[in-house]
Amino acid sequence: MADLHVHDEKTPLWSDGTPPAAEGSISSTSSSKSSFFSSFRRRTLVRSGNTNSYAAVDLPANDDEFASLPENEAKVLREQVVVPPTATSYFTLYRYANKKDRLILAIGVVSALLEGVLKPVMSLLFGSVTEAFANYDPQRALYSSTHEYTNGTLHTTYSDTYISNSEYIPYEGLSQQEYYETIRRLSLYLVYLGIADIVLSHIKTFIFIDRGEVLSARIREHYLAATLKQNIGYFDKIGSGEITSRITADTILVQEAISEKISFMIANSTTFFVALVIAFTQSYILTFIMLSVLVSIILSTGIASAYMVKYLKKSQDGYAVGGTLAEEVIGSVRNVHAFGIQEIMTHAYDNYLKVSEYWGICAGIATGLMNGTMYLCSFSTDALAYWQGVRLYSEYQATLGNIVTIIFTVFQGAYAFAIISPYLSSVTSGIAAASKIFATIDRVSAIDSAEETGIKLNKVDGSIELKNVKFIYPSRPNVTILNDFSLKIPAGKTVALVGSSGSGKSTIVSLIERFYNPIRGEVLLDGHNIMDLNIRWLRQKIALVQQEPTLFGCSIYENITYGLIGTEFEFSSPTEKRSLVIEACKQANAWAFIEKMPEGLDTNVGERGFLMSGGQKQRIAIARAIVSNPKILLLDEATSALDTKSEGVVQEALERASKNRTTIVIAHRLSTIKDADSIVVMSHGQILEMGTHNELLAKQGEYSELVKAQQIEMLKEKEKEQLDKAHNLQSDDDGIEQVLTEKAIELSDYLHHSALDLARTKTGKSTAAQSLTSDVKAQDNTVPSISEAFKFIYDLSRPEMSYNIIGLIACFFNGMGYPALGLLWGTNLQAFSDIMDRYELRAYISRMAGFLFMLACSLGISNTITGAAFGYSSSRLVRRIRKLSFSQMLRQDIAFFDRDENTVGSLTGTLSRDAQAVEGLGGITLGKFIDAFVTVIGSSVVSIALAWKLGLVVTSGVPVLVGCGFYRFYLLTEFEARVKKETERSSTYACEAISAIRTVAALTRESDVWESYHSNLDEIVRRNRPVSIRSAFFYGLTSGQVFFIMALASWYGGQLLGTGEYNLFQFYLVFLSIIFGAETAGVVFSFAPDVGKAVQAAKSIKMLLERVPDIDSWSEEGKIPQNVQGDIEFVDVHFRYPTRPEVPVLRGLNMKIQKGQYVALVGASGCGKSTTISLIEEFYQPLAGAVLLDGQDISEFNVNKYRQQLALVQQEPTLYAGSIKYNIQLGSPTPVTDDQIIDVCKQANIHDFIMSLPDGYDTLCGSKAGRVCEAGTHQGLLAKKGRYYELVQLQALEGRS
Repeated sequence: MADLHVHDEKTPLWSDGTPPAAEGSISSTSSSKSSFFSSFRRRTLVRSGNTNSYAAVDLPANDDEFASLPENEAKVLREQVVVPPTATSYFTLYRYANKKDRLILAIGVVSALLEGVLKPVMSLLFGSVTEAFANYDPQRALYSSTHEYTNGTLHTTYSDTYISNSEYIPYEGLSQQEYYETIRRLSLYLVYLGIADIVLSHIKTFIFIDRGEVLSARIREHYLAATLKQNIGYFDKIGSGEITSRITADTILVQEAISEKISFMIANSTTFFVALVIAFTQSYILTFIMLSVLVSIILSTGIASAYMVKYLKKSQDGYAVGGTLAEEVIGSVRNVHAFGIQEIMTHAYDNYLKVSEYWGICAGIATGLMNGTMYLCSFSTDALAYWQGVRLYSEYQATLGNIVTIIFTVFQGAYAFAIISPYLSSVTSGIAAASKIFATIDRVSAIDSAEETGIKLNKVDGSIELKNVKFIYPSRPNVTILNDFSLKIPAGKTVALVGSSGSGKSTIVSLIERFYNPIRGEVLLDGHNIMDLNIRWLRQKIALVQQEPTLFGCSIYENITYGLIGTEFEFSSPTEKRSLVIEACKQANAWAFIEKMPEGLDTNVGERGFLMSGGQKQRIAIARAIVSNPKILLLDEATSALDTKSEGVVQEALERASKNRTTIVIAHRLSTIKDADSIVVMSHGQILEMGTHNELLAKQGEYSELVKAQQIEMLKEKEKEQLDKAHNLQSDDDGIEQVLTEKAIELSDYLHHSALDLARTKTGKSTAAQSLTSDVKAQDNTVPSISEAFKFIYDLSRPEMSYNIIGLIACFFNGMGYPALGLLWGTNLQAFSDIMDRYELRAYISRMAGFLFMLACSLGISNTITGAAFGYSSSRLVRRIRKLSFSQMLRQDIAFFDRDENTVGSLTGTLSRDAQAVEGLGGITLGKFIDAFVTVIGSSVVSIALAWKLGLVVTSGVPVLVGCGFYRFYLLTEFEARVKKETERSSTYACEAISAIRTVAALTRESDVWESYHSNLDEIVRRNRPVSIRSAFFYGLTSGQVFFIMALASWYGGQLLGTGEYNLFQFYLVFLSIIFGAETAGVVFSFAPDVGKAVQAAKSIKMLLERVPDIDSWSEEGKIPQNVQGDIEFVDVHFRYPTRPEVPVLRGLNMKIQKGQYVALVGASGCGKSTTISLIEEFYQPLAGAVLLDGQDISEFNVNKYRQQLALVQQEPTLYAGSIKYNIQLGSPTPVTDDQIIDVCKQANIHDFIMSLPDGYDTLCGSKAGRVCEAGTHQGLLAKKGRYYELVQLQALEGRS
């Protein structure tokens, strides 16, 4: 038996499998929550042996994680995280349609119904044409007429006899004049139907496209609004990447389900049912016989669609979780580059893609089976109709006209129902996608910030009390954070919370902000339980500064004014607002650096504030907090990112701001809280002691020990500095142990000019700035052509070439089905004319019916193969595109992510949307395109070969149809390019808001975010409308052209039959082949929007995959560092960020750091400290000068090998979805043992804390599982002795040990 390896977080992502952990190791095999996938329904992949084939395994869902708690406590936690499923039907998708929408849609539905009636009416006319052909004999009609001219006018007189062999035989057929008049009249009716079809098709297509955009925009808005009002516990379970995937990719699926495709389904369904009605009027006996096949079509469609919904929903769920990982990784790309974990993260992302791919393949197979069954049944109706129809004809129960009308009408109906399958696939995908979206919209938030109920106090003093509070995080129900906790904070006082990581300090802040509900006890504001207060009002009375400040992608001024929302100054004049902002900036010590910026307060901070340094971001966040003069101020490590000088100034400002307001301070540096009115020392959710600074020191308790520990640390640093000075005065041979030295290097904004000429131009920009700007603008300007996009998709699909070839062969048989059908129909109808003996005719037609059934069987098989083969290859292609795109994104240098168009939301949206759009060129859609091509070419060739006159004339109408279709395709392709950019912009905005949900909630920005998003979507819909009108018009022309071709064929074919030049066989061969070919082509062009999106997506993906960054992590070139000593030197380095070329950051920096030295970079925020680190990490290349490692320019090294010599601890560290053990393993390029992990954790003084957690090293972290510790202790877990971010440093220690 082949070995089975289940991939979870215990198996390092870089290995094929590892043995189970030994007893006593850090892996907790008993905990089901240790799985990498345990925070959602467990899905994993089983790999057989050493092969690369994977199969998705649906594992049983975890037991209720709250079952171990008392029911009342479990209920409180459960309602904060559980998302009840919502039953979704197709009509649910229109839940946001108002009266106007319903009226417009009603017009669209009526237009679609009327359009659906036209084809059965066309079948009636076709039956009449056939009756006319059958009742007219050109020779007999010719002999029965006499001609004479009177005054130059021809008068024809017809007799009722035909002379043959001296016998008089009665002639009951049409006369020549009646025949030509009938043909002209019926042809003209077909022209009228074509005009009506153009009008109706245009109206219904435009209405459904337009309303689809309007309603899908409303769904996006409602989904964002519902998401923004969810409690924070919801986000601990659902990652922001998953939400981004829902709002970008899934809403597009919903839009496609309610857009023009449903109008095609309505029209085709109408054709089906009207065809039945017409058939019953011709011969109810034959129609009842054929109903058995039609029932089979309906049943097979219903069963297959149910499975399609099931599989597509699972596929979308699988990718949604992968989207969260992608968002996490792209959002922390500097961390990814620093540790060289691009391949590991790509592999982890691919694990989710495998799940999505598997269920996508299942959906493709279900679609293929449905399509094959529908074609089998559709073509079987012909066989059954001829077999039973000739019986009725021979028994004089039906005429030839009845039979042909029924056959053609029912076949049209069955064909219309058969081609519903691609549209049905889109509808089922939309329903599956909507189920998750509506589940979130319908979810009743446990803490609803949009709720208008609740008390609003007339006056707020600011006294806060926590009374007997018990609290457990919903994402970690086995860990009790606070237990019977009580604390009273008097109004207007400053209270500091100190204690070890995990003691519950930040939890108290979260409870006061009402991010969570306690499971027992009360949190009181001025004696009122905050659960009775209006949530929005409560948060507007509180200002929060978090340890990881979040800024929004707008100007500094706008970021700070967000702090005025809900206050009396919210609607003040711009002048008054600006004065408040400037004053807040001065108090937060931010005005100095803001003044120096070219645009001052109007400077854009970039997505999530990436254009600002850490200190700048934190001071802007502080200014935002104090601008409204709040009654309650919560400072959670508010100065952690500031340098010592700035911290002192800001701390003084915060102390001034704290006067006469209630202030809660959390800080690791005790020097910042010594003047607090009360200091609360906490441990494991309990208060150890409290009092003033001096009172606690006098107690000689826990606080005193903390103070002594920090004093000892400071003495050690001074001693190291003295020893270093002594060491520098002595030789290396003195035997004195080498110690670390501390050297302060201030990188202030000084002017340093070297020999490099950076002359100013007349524009005011330096040559360097202009060069850098042009480089940024010049990149990626070459947009691939449509042909290049198709070739690119073809090249990507090469691994599945065998499946594609099988699908192409099957498509050839599909496409030749209609010419074959024309041959059989022509033969049958000619037999009705030639064979006078009805019993002989019955035997002959019955035999031909057998051939028709054989054709039906072969087409059923070939269509099933087409759907399954292309479904498989398209699912594989989607996975490949997503994996390659994600990998290519991680390949790019950091400058790529700094650009406005490459935000986290934009890139994650590209991963979910573009790959899905490319699927529009695969699967059943691709099969339809190839079928249509083969049908048109095959029909034209056969027709021209057997009846060249009629074939050439009728075929001449096909290029017009194809031309209209291709112009529509071109129009939509160009249109999609603009829509994509606009959609990315709105997606980025939504993603940014969701990623910063705590900040949004604290600032009560929910309504503001929604209004901006609504305005953006409203503008997109408005600008799309003119293009939709043109697109619908050309679709109408394409659809109406089929009637015009039929009119031309009837008229000209009738002329040729009237002269006896062609017989019925030749006419019907050409007529049916060309008409069905034209109809097929018309149907295919209904997929033009899908193809337009696919081509635009292919262009975008091609541009991404072909982009080669300046600093290429894939490159194998460059030297490999040998015997690295660690000497770093900056030689006359000039640097400007590529996205801000007008702002010089480093101007001639010269600095040398010798081996073993401990160097600190200090200075004002924005002076270049973090830039220096980025240059050492080779995130960027200097504009001039060089950075040297051991005397060699680092640009000469292989970037991956070079970065392996470095370890980086960033200002805002990142943990990924997975366990603590998994995150530590990411710090090593090779597998590590449990003992090594334990060893480095002990070195970092974090092992005991980790082991105190119920799941130990298997404790989940990252957005999918909430934080390992609550907000604040997360930072504590990363901080060494209150100053460093430990866990990320563990990764560095692990990798270098």
